[in-house]
Amino acid sequence: MSLNETAPLVIGATGGSGTRVVAAIVRRAGFFIGTNLNNSLDSMEFPTMYDRWINRFQLRDLAPLCEEENALMTGDFTDCINRHKSTMPGGQRLWGWKEPRSILLLPFLDEQFPGMRFIHVIRDGRDMAFSTNQNQLRKHGAAVLEGTLGEAPQAVRSAALWAKINATAAAYGEARMAGRYMRVKYETLCSEAPRTVREIVGFLGVDGAVSIDEFASEISPPESIGRWRAMADKPTLDSMHEVAGYALREFDYL
Repeated sequence: MSLNETAPLVIGATGGSGTRVVAAIVRRAGFFIGTNLNNSLDSMEFPTMYDRWINRFQLRDLAPLCEEENALMTGDFTDCINRHKSTMPGGQRLWGWKEPRSILLLPFLDEQFPGMRFIHVIRDGRDMAFSTNQNQLRKHGAAVLEGTLGEAPQAVRSAALWAKINATAAAYGEARMAGRYMRVKYETLCSEAPRTVREIVGFLGVDGAVSIDEFASEISPPESIGRWRAMADKPTLDSMHEVAGYALREFDYL
């Protein structure tokens, strides 16, 4: 993979955090984010590779990837990039992709593309725990949580997964990606859309590429914001706070 290409912009999050609207902003700002997209604007060139390698990558501290595994993983990823970019218009320099699970491979992606930028979208983990979208918990919960909390209720395991994924990504981004890492709180994007859209466009380095006020007027808070207040009984909420309180405090949700 040539590292002389313009480095990409990658959007990641725990599933259901609101990455679609951020991807729409990025695309409107002039970035190519792929043509093989689902309704959520995820690039469909990456899921198979992510399914194959995320859990193994998450367990690398317990069992480091051998040279052969590293080569296979990098080769699979290169194939994804080549397919993703195969329909990119000639002369297009601004590009990237959105697949929420990219957050689980952030150090790997940063190694593959020095200079890449990452937008980390985050939403209250208590709302996420009661989302119908529990794909990351189902696919990667055991690897990320290293087999703990197996007997806990789904909402508690989901909150724990949310905490570990987001805290780990934030720590890496803040320590290793100065100027290339941006965190966007979904609740703030909804409640303060013009300012947040302006900050995203500024991070992208394409000021003037998006009509801020016009685009921001299309963003409105969904009714699901704060749903945990009606859905969590006290014992469950106490358990969620026990496993995820450190991250809820870190991201100003507590």
